[in-house]
Amino acid sequence: MKKIPSISNQIDNSNSFEIINKNFSSLAPAYYTLITNWFIDAYKVYNGIDKFIILIYLINKDFIFYRKNGLTVDYDTFYKDKSLEIPNINIIDISKDLRIPRESVRRKIELLKKQGVIKKNGKKIFVDRSAFITAKADKTLKNLSILVFKFNEILKSKNKTDKTFGVDEISKSIKESFSFCWYQFYKFIFSFTNSWKTYTKTQDLETICVAFIVLINTVQNKTFKNKNLNRKKYLKELKKSDHTGINAFSIADISGIPRATVVRKLKFLVKNNFLMIDEKKLYTFGLSPQSKQYKVISSLQDKNMLSLSNLLYRVSNQIKVNPKNKLIWA
Repeated sequence: MKKIPSISNQIDNSNSFEIINKNFSSLAPAYYTLITNWFIDAYKVYNGIDKFIILIYLINKDFIFYRKNGLTVDYDTFYKDKSLEIPNINIIDISKDLRIPRESVRRKIELLKKQGVIKKNGKKIFVDRSAFITAKADKTLKNLSILVFKFNEILKSKNKTDKTFGVDEISKSIKESFSFCWYQFYKFIFSFTNSWKTYTKTQDLETICVAFIVLINTVQNKTFKNKNLNRKKYLKELKKSDHTGINAFSIADISGIPRATVVRKLKFLVKNNFLMIDEKKLYTFGLSPQSKQYKVISSLQDKNMLSLSNLLYRVSNQIKVNPKNKLIWA
């Protein structure tokens, strides 16, 4: 039987990047929700984002193995009764790939061992099955499905495809091709977090988490969500003074990060002109278009949009339509 073309067979990665740039305000709420919630959930697993990202770096070895061997594993199979054997844990590689200092990697690996997440049996090293359950992708999968859905809607509006799919359909299809999609998602996350560390000189991801909670507070404002803006105009619009801010107590409550720690992170972000604070001690996005920080964030976002484009392009191009109009995956 002749295969029906991919829903996004009229776009390539460069077209995907252009579409995201021109229609960023339509995609931004779903995009920032995915990122912010990932940071929050990552922190809550082990009270530290670096420990979680080291864990998924180790889990990602499975996805790399599947990719190299042309295998696709579905969601239920991946999370069913498994542990992951690791040939070795290379502190230098983890430090280099995740931009975490070596001593910090070493300490966090030891903490994961004490918590029973990483276990040793003779010369063999395993990531315990409980870690897979802890890192289970339920909430992130739903948020990613919404993002793909929004991207699909934009493609339809631009006549790049003639069909849109529901969030539940997309989520089911991602589960059926889970190892492929999560390899792409982790690739995006590693690139995203490394870029933020490099461009902003911020070594801890909790600071970035706090900044994104302030950002999402503006992004989810109803009056702001209805604006039709490209990416550059969207970034400038975030700076407007009429956006309602958020206080340190609320950020601590949302993130699970202790309030004293949140306050320290906020002081750093205000001092470096990433955020503003008003007389009511409410924090808002603080980048002036003329500032050095604005140029830094603008360049950073250019890089992150390339990574996002690649993620959406590769996941979307997996979707095909069978004769019953249900999603299947290549």
